[in-house]
Amino acid sequence: MSCLTVFNAKFFLLWQGSGILLTALCLYDYWQTRVLATPSVTRIMPDNLPMSATSVIRLQIQNPLHHPLTCLIHDLYPSVFEISDLPQLHSIPAQKTISLEYRVTPPGRGDKVFTGTELQLFSLYGLWKQRRVIDNSQTVRVYPNFAEMTRYTLLATENRLSRIGIKQRQRRGQGNEFLHLRAFHESDSQRQIHWQASAKYQKLIAKDYQDEKDQQVILLLDCGRRMRHQDRNRAQLDEALNAALLLAYVAVRQGDAVGMLTMGGDNRWLAPRKGQKRVNHLLNTLYDLEATPHPADYMTAAMHLNTVQNRRALVIVVTNTRNQDHQQLAQAIKQLQRSHLVVLADLREQILDEALQRDIENSDDALLFSELHQYLTARKHYHALLRHQGIATLDITARQLPAALVNRYLDIKAGSVL
Repeated sequence: MSCLTVFNAKFFLLWQGSGILLTALCLYDYWQTRVLATPSVTRIMPDNLPMSATSVIRLQIQNPLHHPLTCLIHDLYPSVFEISDLPQLHSIPAQKTISLEYRVTPPGRGDKVFTGTELQLFSLYGLWKQRRVIDNSQTVRVYPNFAEMTRYTLLATENRLSRIGIKQRQRRGQGNEFLHLRAFHESDSQRQIHWQASAKYQKLIAKDYQDEKDQQVILLLDCGRRMRHQDRNRAQLDEALNAALLLAYVAVRQGDAVGMLTMGGDNRWLAPRKGQKRVNHLLNTLYDLEATPHPADYMTAAMHLNTVQNRRALVIVVTNTRNQDHQQLAQAIKQLQRSHLVVLADLREQILDEALQRDIENSDDALLFSELHQYLTARKHYHALLRHQGIATLDITARQLPAALVNRYLDIKAGSVL
């Protein structure tokens, strides 16, 4: 067109007019974008999210304008979250509200903050866009994966703990707390015969017993640097916390009181309490527990526990040791043994077991296998010494911990050891 203006003044005027009109349109569209009312955004989500599980977050965006609004929506979620389905581009009808969903997967526990929602508003004619941030910050608690805990709970509730490796035991007639009288069965022992009742009814009557209730169970949980190790993208502390909650659930169903003491930088004491609400209290108190870079001070923790816990209890120490920790840990357990029954759950890394199963193809593999074998042999020797001193030990991986703890607890209950 510019070429034509050389020959015809009318084309020149038309070209100038088009330019002025286009500039005016751009300025008007820009002004309209500046004065756009900001849409309201409401985030709908649970107060608590499970760790390592996918949850749905819903956003409701209301368009206050009398014409449709196109915007690109991006929620300002916690940076550590894994997300999908964001950002999203939507056209919102005039004075209407739309809903959108996206999915988040929190990789760790604790308090996490959604700082706001970012909107990119497109102008009426699509020539401009403007970024606006809605201040709708929310804090959410990320709990241990209660999808797994629910599975454990349902299995326990329906008397099917054996599906996760927890053995079922015949309880009738065992224990040391009198329950009731009943007819004698061939499988009963003679010590269960109640001779006075048998004489009265002219038939054999047996005494039934149950495991003693109202006992104390305390978990001494290491939250130090050793528990930061991850097996299959999950920290050992997370597995230990799941195991502690499962054990607490089983123990309170047995009528026992459950408490916890943490060590290794984040030191918390929860005195033993009974009742079905105890597990929820533990969950609400310990959901933000994190492994610290500090070493666990076993002796200080043992002395503190002996001070605050006067009644004899089953103390389960959950930790991850190295050779340099063994002397202090043994001394601490000896302190605890003066007043309590102690069980040591010493976690080892899954990668050690996997490394021993690999084929040896060269000298480096042979050297690694030899060093691992020596390390694990020394570890077994240390645990054997502890057992010789009357200390029950569990040398297990973090994945094996939940079932192993509950089985050992049930063994102790059945044997009336506490």
